[in-house]
This record gives sequence, C-alpha cells and structure tokens, in this order.
Amino acid sequence: MNLGAGREFDLIRGLRERWGPLAADIGDDAAVLRVPRGEQMVLSTDTALERIHFRRDWLSLREIGYRAVTAALSDLAAMAAAPIGALVAMQVPSDSATELFELGDGVGDAVRAAGTVVLGGNLSRANSWGVTTTVIGSAFAPVSRAGARPGDFLYVTGALGGVRAAIRQLESKGVSPELRARYARPVARIVEARWLAARGIVAAIDISDGLHQDATHIAAASDVTIEIDAERVPVAGGATADDALAGGEDYELLVASRTPLPESDFAREFATSLTAIGRVVEGGCAVHFTRDGKRVAAPPGYDHFSR
Repeated sequence: MNLGAGREFDLIRGLRERWGPLAADIGDDAAVLRVPRGEQMVLSTDTALERIHFRRDWLSLREIGYRAVTAALSDLAAMAAAPIGALVAMQVPSDSATELFELGDGVGDAVRAAGTVVLGGNLSRANSWGVTTTVIGSAFAPVSRAGARPGDFLYVTGALGGVRAAIRQLESKGVSPELRARYARPVARIVEARWLAARGIVAAIDISDGLHQDATHIAAASDVTIEIDAERVPVAGGATADDALAGGEDYELLVASRTPLPESDFAREFATSLTAIGRVVEGGCAVHFTRDGKRVAAPPGYDHFSR
C-alpha cells in the first residue's frame, strides 16, 4: 500500500523497507486479521520505557527493540498461543529520528525469531525512547493461570536468575558475555509452550517478575498453595540461588501439569531443560519454598509500584 508524503511517512517507509516480508500490509488505519477456525484470539500489551525498563548505556537500540517485542511475545507463550502478529508503537526523541531504524531492526529480529510479522503501529515524537507492543495470537484452548489444582506437578523451563545477575554486573561495569546475552537476547518460549500444552499443562505463566512473584500469581488465580523445592530450581551460570528465586525478565515458563511431563523429551526437542521443582497443594493463595525439607524465606521479586 502506498503512503502519503511527509517525514513521518518517510520513516514508516524506511521501516517497511527494512522489515520486508516481516511487515504485513502496513499502511491502512487498522489491521485486518483472520483467526483459524475454532480458535480463540489472545492479545497482550507490554511497554518498555527508557530509564525505567532499559538504559541506553547498557543496550543498543537494536537490543532494546528486540527485548521490548520479545517481552510481549512471551505473554503469548504463557497462554500457549501461536502469534499472528504485533502492533508496535515507538516513541522517538526528536533529535534521534535517524536512529529509529536501528530500533526497528531489533523489532524485526524479535518477530522473525517468533515466526510472526509486524501488523502496524505508531510513531510518536517524545522526550525519551519507548516501545509499546500489542501482540495478537490464537489458541484452540488457551492456558491460563487459573487451572492449577492440588496434586499438580510444577515445572520450569530453562535456568533462572541470569538477567538479575547480569544487571548486578552491569551496575558494577563488568558483565560477562554469557550473562549479557541472557539480558540482551531473551527467548519467548512460544514453540515450547505449545509443545507442553499438547502434553497436558493446565496452568502457566512466563517468569517476568521473578519465580516467587509469578508463582504467587498462579496461586492467587487458582486459589491454591504452591510448594517449591528451592534446591531443585535451576540456576543460570554466574547467578545465585536468590537470583533464580527473585530475578525477573528471564521469560522462562512456570507450568503446572496433572501428570509428570517428559523432561528428557523436552530437552532433546529444544536443547534446554524442563525441571520439576514442586507441587500444588491444598490452601489458598500462598507460595512456600523449602530447602532440606524446611521452609525458607524467599526474596519477593519485582513489583512495578513498590519503589
């Protein structure tokens, strides 16, 4: 679709040229979607703002664009939904318009990794950088936080705490390449989530605010108590046990299943681990951690309005 004249549309044209087939019919007032017959639409929105969610001295604009869109796509993974596309609204400082294309390249990296497209969005002049992403997906039976029941098994994908450890090292100006990669290039576990859904998971959440905090969300939504063996929680290399319990933005999945899941099959399929870390028990809205069979306190995780 042809676009009109003007600097804003020149920038949109530039983004569209860079995205190529990763951009779907950009140019109209709204996107028109088709959802597979019999499936439900799944939507989520996530915002990343400079000096709140990211720092320019820690990440390139390409990495910022990638992380912002991946964080939103991870919400689709938490529902075991297949992505249809993303709407991306970008805030651009008035003196940095030419840098927009680097941010756009990161957006393209994220949708390419997820096997989806950019459906449209918005450009806005602002005092600082920001990205708001709305993702659209579909699933025949979306997995919610509310499906856990007493007796269920709890699992986590991958290893946790790497991002928290990376931020600690970035603050001290000495981050390792491995931890920086975990921070700059997270993975939305979309394919993994749909594989797990086909094998019977009944509740799920992506770990964006920390294992403790996000486990509490499942406990509250399902009105159950969650017991986690802290010694079984997989810790990313270079991170601590506390990092793994409280660190956010790992974007791994915490899932519940009525029956044991095939951990070795998962590892062969995705080259990452699936680890049983606990059980769901009777009781309402509580999360307990144990070590050596004794209950221990756990760091609380991240709350956007607690500081």
